[in-house]
Amino acid sequence: MLITAIEERKKGMSALFIDGEYAVSIDTVTLVSSGKKTGSEISDDELYELIEQSKINRAKEKALYLIEYRQRSRKEIEEKLVPLYGQTASDAAIERLEQLGLIDDESFAREYARQLLENKKFGVKRAAFELMKKGIDTYLIDEILEEVAPDPVEQIIKVIEKKYIRCIDDEKGRNRMINGLRTMGYGWDDIKQALYELGAYE
Repeated sequence: MLITAIEERKKGMSALFIDGEYAVSIDTVTLVSSGKKTGSEISDDELYELIEQSKINRAKEKALYLIEYRQRSRKEIEEKLVPLYGQTASDAAIERLEQLGLIDDESFAREYARQLLENKKFGVKRAAFELMKKGIDTYLIDEILEEVAPDPVEQIIKVIEKKYIRCIDDEKGRNRMINGLRTMGYGWDDIKQALYELGAYE
């Protein structure tokens, strides 16, 4: 097969024409790196390799764009890349960025756990659930939360004082408060102890 024309397209892509007909659009960097140009011969295997390498390079660029604004877990990035570039190219791109330290589930999990526990004041159960949704391994979740989780009773007291202090003496409000705290991932024993320390449980 003969490459009869190459035309630049938007977003760093180049259209490849083979034997006078449009064949495929390839990432321009991939095409230049291959050394292929107008007048070059190209086999089916070479064309396939170009297409796959192009997918990998585009997946890398997309992943870099995604992590430019905030850390993301491997699962989050994979969910964005696979529909666009396929599993093989996505895996290759993610693995390369992991090697460079740009995608790091442990680093992401520690920062996300801190946000959940300190900013949102979630309990350990809710924080673990949110981390699992991001694809973090259970063993890593347990390890991180054991290290960084604050005292649950102290956390509950802070939440009550900030959000529910007016609900303590009202039965309906009190029930709403308890349900809210349980939704945040706190167990009844810790809630009861917090209420006791606030003088609201005998």
